[in-house]
Amino acid sequence: MTGWQSPRALVSEASALVVVLHGCSQNAVEIDHGAGWSTLAAEAGFALLFVEQARRNNPNLCFNWFQPGDVRRGAGEVESIRQMVAALVADGTADPARVFVTGLSAGGAMAASLLATAPEVFAGGAIIAGVAHGIAGSVGEGLDRMRGAGLPDAAALAARVRAASPHAGPWPRLSVWHGSADYTVVPANAEAILAGWAHLHGLAAPSGAARINGHLRRVWRDARGVEQIEAHIIAGMGHGLPMTGIGPEACGTPGAFMLECGLSSTRRIAAFWGIAPKL
Repeated sequence: MTGWQSPRALVSEASALVVVLHGCSQNAVEIDHGAGWSTLAAEAGFALLFVEQARRNNPNLCFNWFQPGDVRRGAGEVESIRQMVAALVADGTADPARVFVTGLSAGGAMAASLLATAPEVFAGGAIIAGVAHGIAGSVGEGLDRMRGAGLPDAAALAARVRAASPHAGPWPRLSVWHGSADYTVVPANAEAILAGWAHLHGLAAPSGAARINGHLRRVWRDARGVEQIEAHIIAGMGHGLPMTGIGPEACGTPGAFMLECGLSSTRRIAAFWGIAPKL
């Protein structure tokens, strides 16, 4: 794997850092072009780290979320990415209290594993069309889970996250995005992620729901009223990253797996984390 920073996102002092992970068959340039992270980073003043899979590690350029050795604390791909983040904290680029991770599909699954194996590193995360941490030990199992087969219940999913590190502090805040018509990674995976993380945060049912441009948003608030988890289910959308190239939220460019839906997941995720203006 390699990592690079968007030149437009470089800052003169320690700032928030967003780690961006692409999906299968993509590269870092493609997800940035489609999602518009560099555009928003230039506007809002945060730094970016794009992590790119190497074909020698996976011929389809997928992050290896289904390989136990790559999603174990201190080892494999999660450790490589953690080291990249640590280097940016050490050189003063990143504020260690404001590091976030987001990913699409296989990148979303790897983001889930980073949040599980290194929760002390990340203040928040966003999983887009991804799967929960630790639910597959092979390609075959991974494909089954993507189809919704054999998904563990909330308690078991939360237990997998707790077992992934010795973390005893607060859990990262989480944003989950999924298309209602995603037949590659079925929406049951989003519901499994949400159930597991609600269990981790000690939250029960959603504390609020609304429709934004026809798409359902749910939130889970803690006892102080702070939104710890949000979920966006994009009506009629297939497998990909929700974006818009038109209107006040315009950010990025539509293309393969970059799907026009009238909302910018990039802008709304950053706003949820508190590093960009609210919409």
